[in-house]
Amino acid sequence: MLRIGYKASAEQFTPRALLDFGVLAEETGFDSVFISDHFQPWRHTGGHAPHALVWMGALGAMTSRIIMGTSVLTPTFRHHPSMVAQSFGTLGSLYAGRVVLGIGTGEGLNEVPALGCDWPDRKERFARLREAVRLIRALWTQDRVTFEGDFYRTESATIYDRPETPVPIYVAGAGPMITKYAGRFGEGFITTSGKARELYSDILMPNLREGLADKGREMADIDRMIEIKLSFDSDLARAKEDTRFWGALALTSEQKAEVEDPLEMEKLADSLTSDQTASRWIVTADPDEVVEKLRPYAALGFNHFVFHAPGPDQARFLRQFSTQVMPKIRAAFG
Repeated sequence: MLRIGYKASAEQFTPRALLDFGVLAEETGFDSVFISDHFQPWRHTGGHAPHALVWMGALGAMTSRIIMGTSVLTPTFRHHPSMVAQSFGTLGSLYAGRVVLGIGTGEGLNEVPALGCDWPDRKERFARLREAVRLIRALWTQDRVTFEGDFYRTESATIYDRPETPVPIYVAGAGPMITKYAGRFGEGFITTSGKARELYSDILMPNLREGLADKGREMADIDRMIEIKLSFDSDLARAKEDTRFWGALALTSEQKAEVEDPLEMEKLADSLTSDQTASRWIVTADPDEVVEKLRPYAALGFNHFVFHAPGPDQARFLRQFSTQVMPKIRAAFG
């Protein structure tokens, strides 16, 4: 099933503004709203970092239809798995069928400043994630959970307020192992656009299928979500310039890996030209070009497109997109 979503840019806007955008997204026909869970934004100047779960509770109260989720939350450091289970149990009870828990292994930028911890390697972070998912699901489905893991423990713990149907867990990944894990244990898979086509065609989707096959599942059994970085505006020059706020996305993984301070990340990002910052985005004034840029992702099996717009005037984007682009996407892939 085709879904079209809106990415609420928590790093860029105040919580109140984000609520207005989320409500407008529902009014203009979007199917979902996903919010990133950052303790600190990618840049210090003009940055924001509202609490994603508090914000989702408010958005749920102000809307009636739209699916809400985190893209993505790290349930292993700032958020203890037991508290994640409790929080999403409450959200799922309040807004049954409208809540998604999107998870990932995390960024040091968000966890180290809050906890003062040493940021572990990828292997440990993935191990923590797998254990956290086991604990969260146990707490959603069992009473008096005593859990003895390598990283987390509970003693006779019960989540008393939880939905009849557990909240779906979407696993975010950009590598083979975590993508295979998403296929084996997730109700959804999340990744981002703008990287080499071979990553999606040769690594991500084959590993997702392999993980699904391991559990006797098919592609239709999982939501395949991709965040599309789209700077769409009738003014093409404006669309290009809008990408500058998100310059950090154009930095290489090596440049970002050890950065734990928004001021340092901002300095690196601001050294880039608008040509460089635009490189990770679809920058266009042509609705038909958006459809053509999506076509390779749809052909690979992605069915849930969540659009992240970089500009300061999100209401302008939502209205232009919903009238000029959304109908073409639904006609092409619906």
